[in-house]
Amino acid sequence: MWLFAGLGNIGREYAGTRHNIGFEVVDEVERSLERSTGWRAGKGDYYVAKGFRGSEEILLLKPTTYMNLSGRAVRDALQFYKVIQENLVVIVDDLALPLGTLRLRMGGSDGGHNGLTSIIYDLGSEDFARLRCGIGANFHRGEQVRFVLSKFKPDEVDAAKEMVERAARACLDIARSGVQRAMNSINISGKEISGKEPEKKSASPKKEGAEKLSSNEKLNRE
Repeated sequence: MWLFAGLGNIGREYAGTRHNIGFEVVDEVERSLERSTGWRAGKGDYYVAKGFRGSEEILLLKPTTYMNLSGRAVRDALQFYKVIQENLVVIVDDLALPLGTLRLRMGGSDGGHNGLTSIIYDLGSEDFARLRCGIGANFHRGEQVRFVLSKFKPDEVDAAKEMVERAARACLDIARSGVQRAMNSINISGKEISGKEPEKKSASPKKEGAEKLSSNEKLNRE
């Protein structure tokens, strides 16, 4: 069984925001499953959906905690459904990638993302796959929190929707082929679509972003 955990913040006010792209991806995956249970409350702080794609059993997760407590839900689901950590894929938004770019990797640091920080802490390990969805970094100094909690602009909506659809297909590819084999096609595809390698954030937004996402009172609650 594969567990795909999409990260986001629960609540109508957060629906459709950049920080909730993980929720949108697992929603898209759920719509493509065969014999899906649909979304229902799990045995912990999460919603869960389960189904099949061919012979592969797929479990989808949306933590009902806010972002910085996502690890508790992921840990509990792994234990309850007896999913091995090698079959965990976490789907998150990423400021370091241009809008529309996907990157799949196994392991690594949290990159300043509170959801990943929480998961690494609760699992006691960085050894899990993460599918990063680029949301861009078009914000002025001091506005990162507002930016990630904002909705996509009208001229970004189509690119964001297309990225969600590709990310959902990427999840199915991972379930069928495994992380290592899927990594090549997913990462190459993301590069071709963006037309270039991911842009590096300037020093000041990156530094400030890490501080904001870890210290801002609102996001620490979320």
